[in-house]
Amino acid sequence: MADLRASGLGGVPKGATADRPSSPSIGDVFYNGTLGYQEIYSPFGWFPLNPIAPASPSSVVGTNVGTSRAYNNGAVSVAFNANTAGGVPASFNVTASTGQTGSGSTSPIILTGIASAATPTFTVTSTNNYGTSAASSASSSVTVTTIPQAPTVSAEGGNAQATLTLTGNTGGSAITQYSITSNPATTTQTTSSSPYTFTGLTNGTAYTFTATATNANGTSAASSASSSITPLSTISADMLIVAGGGGGGTHQAGGGGAGGLKYYGAETPKTPNGSALTLIPGTTYTISVGGGGNGSNGAGSKGSNGVNSYISGSGFTTITCDGGGGGGTSDSSLATGISGGSGGGGARGTANSTAAGGTGISGQGNNGGNGANSTGSGWYLGGGGGGAAAAGINASQNTRVDGGAGLAYSITGSSVTYAGGGGGGANGSNQRAGAGGSLIGGEGGAESGAESYTYGVVSGVGTGSVGRNGTQYRGSGGGGSAGAGPGTTQAGNGSGGIIILRATQAASSTTGSPIYTTSGSYHIYQFTGSGSITY
Repeated sequence: MADLRASGLGGVPKGATADRPSSPSIGDVFYNGTLGYQEIYSPFGWFPLNPIAPASPSSVVGTNVGTSRAYNNGAVSVAFNANTAGGVPASFNVTASTGQTGSGSTSPIILTGIASAATPTFTVTSTNNYGTSAASSASSSVTVTTIPQAPTVSAEGGNAQATLTLTGNTGGSAITQYSITSNPATTTQTTSSSPYTFTGLTNGTAYTFTATATNANGTSAASSASSSITPLSTISADMLIVAGGGGGGTHQAGGGGAGGLKYYGAETPKTPNGSALTLIPGTTYTISVGGGGNGSNGAGSKGSNGVNSYISGSGFTTITCDGGGGGGTSDSSLATGISGGSGGGGARGTANSTAAGGTGISGQGNNGGNGANSTGSGWYLGGGGGGAAAAGINASQNTRVDGGAGLAYSITGSSVTYAGGGGGGANGSNQRAGAGGSLIGGEGGAESGAESYTYGVVSGVGTGSVGRNGTQYRGSGGGGSAGAGPGTTQAGNGSGGIIILRATQAASSTTGSPIYTTSGSYHIYQFTGSGSITY
């Protein structure tokens, strides 16, 4: 047992470590013969009485304090053990890896002001009159949670309802409920997910919406009001529909006709197809966009027609545009162009004669130009393919055989030309193969001294017999080639069509991955393949 006699040093008890008093009081002193120094009992245990700095704390653990904490004012309780290997600590300092600090004389110490959803670690130092310890080892990371951020609410109107999208930081803890209120008031509706359809609205009345978000720690402040929306029973939408362009033919052949084009809306001057469409919210409209026809490869065949485009759904009869007609080839039995949305150009025809272009469909496009042939003079020309705005050029000596012009629309927010016809092919000294109509149809091929045009500019003499492809997703026709031998030439392919819808109401869903853009208050969807749209 401890020797409780006077030690010769002021009557302090002495002995081995095991002889320390069993129920010491703070401030008791003991000579520890095992350790070889005098000790004092503190709130943290027995410490050396020598005048030395404390040792680094150990076993640092952070615990999230989330309940009722305001957004971005998270708190963590940091617990630790004082290290008895050094001097008696007077205070402790806690540092978070996110920059917050705190101090205290006992464990745990609470740090505040930490961002919601942050994942800091923590270190602790000990301090007394003789110095400060090195920092402890870092704790494990802790996810800091608070109540959620006030959400942001965006709204899109529907038929007696609105689709609401709610976003915002969760406060580091999953949202369990949104509570949504309309103005003017109808009902307060709740949901655990976004987007949410808020029902029970009156068509023709303007509404805004506010919301709060709740998680395990509490409920956020109310959001700012959404932008105003007005539910409607119908939606007015502008639409442009263009079918696939026709392919060009070979052997001094005609250019392909542009795909048929229809437009519904207010832009003028345009084809007379009608006013904006009336669409029904909640109805799914099926969309099919036609591909371009193939250009012929080698003498003896015409380019193929483009593929039809259509849209169908409640509110109107199915709207269809016809594919553009293929260009004719120089084989006398196939000299005329094929009819379509716009007609393909005729080929060179028989000696000293013309070959008729294909006819366009009224309200969709125009006729293809006639081809021509003068064996005595040694020149041969295919007619230009018809375009949405004009017929293809009729072939004549030393005249450019352009495709018919397309039409420009600003339905996407900028002016774009669609449905131009393909240029006719040419052969013979000083003859002129055509450019594509309004810069987008395929250029006609040229050889044997004939001139070729690219977008209305001479691009060379005898530059080759290949006709160029129409510009993609414009419903433009392919250019006719100028080659004479089977299998030696390739006419241009017609381009694929497009369907564009524009409304002040955003779609609730689409398929087929349309290109989505906005322009002012308009939501614009450009389909270049099959799909659907639901408002």
